[in-house]
Amino acid sequence: MTAPREVSFTVNGEAHTVRVEPRKTLADTIREDCGLTGTHLGCEHGVCGACTILLDGAPVRSCLMFAGQAEGAEIRTVEGLADGDKLHPLQRAFIDRHALQCGFCTPGFLMLALGVLEREPDIDEAGLREALASNLCRCTGYLNILDAVKDARAAMKAGGG
Repeated sequence: MTAPREVSFTVNGEAHTVRVEPRKTLADTIREDCGLTGTHLGCEHGVCGACTILLDGAPVRSCLMFAGQAEGAEIRTVEGLADGDKLHPLQRAFIDRHALQCGFCTPGFLMLALGVLEREPDIDEAGLREALASNLCRCTGYLNILDAVKDARAAMKAGGG
């Protein structure tokens, strides 16, 4: 068995150094060692997307990564979206469009959408449908999620995020 090691990364602008077992996932580390429980664990096989975070700007399934692989990385989680009491346009749009019911998948969808919109602000509806299809939701039927992301895209382009 390999001994625990220190790993340092930044989460939502805050530096973290944690001591983890080599096989501890990034999702578990974010939740247990950083205290950020908004990143949800669903299937733990990379299929559902509930654990999606942004790692150096790219959406990744944090259940498929070891914490050690995030050494020196900039991580963003759902807790970093709002600015105090001011919701991010994605959060506001999910509420306004009723794009969540149980809310379990919502953090993963928010972070996936954020990564997509930041990388490709002019993405068309077909591109959004393809990108969002990688995450699973058992409650909303997806159309409200798509509409919310389209609304947020417009708000972000107008300078609201």
